[in-house]
Amino acid sequence: MKRLAFLALCLGFAALFASLGVWQLERLQWKTALIDRIEARLNAQPIAPPAPRAWTADDAYTRVRVEGVFLHEDETLVQAVTELGPGWWVVTPLRTEHGVVLVNRGFVPLERRLPATRPDGQIEGTVALIGLLRASEPHGAFLRANAPAQNRWYSRDIAAIARARGVSRDAAPYFIDASASPNPGGYPIGGLTVTSFRNPHLIYAVTWFVLCLFALAGAVRIGGVSFRRPRRNVGH
Repeated sequence: MKRLAFLALCLGFAALFASLGVWQLERLQWKTALIDRIEARLNAQPIAPPAPRAWTADDAYTRVRVEGVFLHEDETLVQAVTELGPGWWVVTPLRTEHGVVLVNRGFVPLERRLPATRPDGQIEGTVALIGLLRASEPHGAFLRANAPAQNRWYSRDIAAIARARGVSRDAAPYFIDASASPNPGGYPIGGLTVTSFRNPHLIYAVTWFVLCLFALAGAVRIGGVSFRRPRRNVGH
């Protein structure tokens, strides 16, 4: 009975590992298509951003061009860790003829947190910028919730930031990551959007299938022992 139980356990694990391997192959196909789609968008000509009601998360990483006036008095700093070190994303509403869109103008290090330390970057008047559409990041970061009342932000939660700044009535539900075009004075630093994505799903799939083979090998071994006919003692 114990051997039969171990046999069933091995076969169960084999089925589980096989299903996980197939799932990872499906994830591989999805991730490859996503990377190809994003690469095509990064190399495309910029277009006008979608209307708020037409936006879907599938539009993320589309290159767009937009014109408007920055509302610097409503600037929001969101904690960030980038290839340049720790600091802040500078998220500023941009008033356009179609409403407000929040723009992640780029990164500033800790010592440039206050706008007074980067006055040249507080551009006045109408500006035109190119950037990437990005989906909102609601609630906050892992184990750190956004606290609008205390003006502490750990993610670019567009709806919450727009409410906190009093521009939610006509704000787009997405934000724009500004391109690398330099700002006067050098800050904020745009163009830091992460556009390379890990795709380890093939390795994961191979791992699960190897484990499946081990489980099947165990089942064959146990099954061979369980169903082998016992030897008869032959007298001489």
